Amino acid sequence: MTRAVGAGFAPSNRWPCGCIAMCAALATVATASASSAQLSDASPPGEVGASAPAANGEPPGSSTGDAGAAPARPPSPQQGPVIVVTGHKLEEDLTTELVKYGTRVETIAAESIRNAGQPDVAKSLETLAPGLYLSPKNGPFDYVDVSYQGSRTQDILWLLDGVRLNNRLYGGTTPLDTFPASIVERIEILDGPEALFFGTQAVAGAIDIVTRPFSERPEGALALGGDSTGGRHLDAYFRTSIARHRFVVYGSADQSNGFQSFRDQDYQPSATSRRRGYEVLTLGAKYAYDFTPDLRFAALYQLTGARLDFAKPFLVASAYNARDEHVATAKLDYEPSEEVRLFAKAYLHLWSSHYTEFDNVVGSPGSASVVDNDDFWGYRDYGANLVVKLAPSRWLDAFVGYDLQSYAGNDAVLVITRKTESVNAVFAQLRTPDRPAMPKLAVGIRYNVPTVGPAAAVWDGTGRYDFGDAVTLRGTVGTAFRLPTAEELFANDPDDERGDPNLRPERSFNINLSVGGRGAFVGLPGLSWEAIGFYRQVTDLISASGFDAATDQSLFENTPGTVRVRGTTLLVEGPIAQAWSGSASYTYASSDQAGGPQIDKVPRQQAKGWVDWHPPTWPIGGAVFVHYVGDVFQSFGAGDRERIPRHAVLDLSARVFLDADRRHRIDVGLSNVTGAVYATSLGKGVRDADGSEYTYWNLGTPRTLSLRYGYRF
Repeated sequence: MTRAVGAGFAPSNRWPCGCIAMCAALATVATASASSAQLSDASPPGEVGASAPAANGEPPGSSTGDAGAAPARPPSPQQGPVIVVTGHKLEEDLTTELVKYGTRVETIAAESIRNAGQPDVAKSLETLAPGLYLSPKNGPFDYVDVSYQGSRTQDILWLLDGVRLNNRLYGGTTPLDTFPASIVERIEILDGPEALFFGTQAVAGAIDIVTRPFSERPEGALALGGDSTGGRHLDAYFRTSIARHRFVVYGSADQSNGFQSFRDQDYQPSATSRRRGYEVLTLGAKYAYDFTPDLRFAALYQLTGARLDFAKPFLVASAYNARDEHVATAKLDYEPSEEVRLFAKAYLHLWSSHYTEFDNVVGSPGSASVVDNDDFWGYRDYGANLVVKLAPSRWLDAFVGYDLQSYAGNDAVLVITRKTESVNAVFAQLRTPDRPAMPKLAVGIRYNVPTVGPAAAVWDGTGRYDFGDAVTLRGTVGTAFRLPTAEELFANDPDDERGDPNLRPERSFNINLSVGGRGAFVGLPGLSWEAIGFYRQVTDLISASGFDAATDQSLFENTPGTVRVRGTTLLVEGPIAQAWSGSASYTYASSDQAGGPQIDKVPRQQAKGWVDWHPPTWPIGGAVFVHYVGDVFQSFGAGDRERIPRHAVLDLSARVFLDADRRHRIDVGLSNVTGAVYATSLGKGVRDADGSEYTYWNLGTPRTLSLRYGYRF
């Protein structure tokens, strides 16, 4: 018995349980505090990687690799600024520290995400993130195929406020099906091998979804809206400080009846479930206490409840997952002196999902068979992290750290037996001092000891040199690794596959180089440009290519051969004129195994661009977004390799501010303006008439009109 990994859920005809009460409570708190709140549409002062906004508070988009370098938005002339409490803590400053020494970071700010008008993080990244190929299966809040700089989906590490979120049951299952865009303060995309600080799966990069930070003064927002596919949305957040106590609460609720997920010709008469819908509720709270200016305790708790359809064009009467996800963290930041800074963090991630599928019986109208009934798949992931920054001399800085991850999970459908594994790791990095007009260099090493399978050691070296303010040269060279998943280690499905606890980790060697600067365009001195080159080779590949004739099972094994990736991203972005800003990027990536064809689900070519209009004296604005994806291929076994046709998607958005202080705002969006019918991926179905196999298209989002009202205070 099989089911697609990352199966979704069927929506009911109501909001997710508790969401109206929760968002109403947030709105009540927000309204009660509005009289004392101070308005600021700004990217918070000191925020790592905040994008440089235009004069009227509409940011031009993401930063080009320099986290923390852009200025904050000036406060409204009618109001004082909201002071956001951030920075000056080692963990919060870690991205900035990495950027100083050659790691390239692309940062996408909350206002850019808001202006794009997409409901979830996945669709926002698909629209805004240069060089990132992201293809949702059937629209928002669904599983995605991802490639960054020519990578496979399993080569990217996903984080929430620095806590790893990757599903260790399956390498290709990302956490993006339950992440609304409204909870995000910014998204940081770290290029290249990031295994030194983050561990397994950070082969091509790490992507950190950062939630709302703390604030010295009361501040918040409320938004609600809907779209032409039957979607409804409600979100709110509020943050404040009382003496040394700091609080943030946020929530988001999304529901949709969905759209037709397949072409008419792909549906079989037996498929009576014809629209893929979703319900997603996210609630979060953050607390911090400053014992002294140099010592802070902080905690986060986030709960997600979801019910998401898993769409298929044949047999299915109903197929869905019911999901609960809990993320909790506690951390201590301490800076006893200029020579010593440290943070200690513990986290718990619980992911519980129950899959149900009822199929119609061909030839027996009104009859249905139970394929799966509330079958469990899920995991528990907890760990601890300690990092210390030292300055032992005026010629040397150092990071040293310890990392623990303990993991257990199982799947009743694909029969992954419940096992527990732990990974202990130590790491260190040495750096030259951060001084003007000097090259900045760093080297580091990490040693990982898992309880299942052999140990793995990785290293990296990074560097950066600024030729004045005009040109920056930076680079990373090093290794990374991907530990085997629970499926690859412990699967034991009598009808399908068997894992191997002795698998070696996949290993990679990486080179990332970039050169960029500002002011090279005649008449457009504010534009920045960057040329990024990348090279990667991955060995000890893990694949279910073995076979046990005695048990009729596929076997996971380390296979010979190497995946080689090489390519480039070209990026230009920034202000074009007083009321205009824009971005344009092009990525070419060649990814193959042992000189074979382009590997599956990695486009050779993609391009993205947007232009934003933000007149400083008019209460309106708008933007145009376009992204293009070249041909992508998908294989279904030996001799069956099929092409996903290239496509381009055009989106529009407009905003109107209803008052002089810009507290009240209406956003209108039109996605897929041309109504393009395009495939995001392919699948195999079975015809009712004769049981023969056919290929169907998973369709991208159709033309969709959205409307949203927001209030900030």
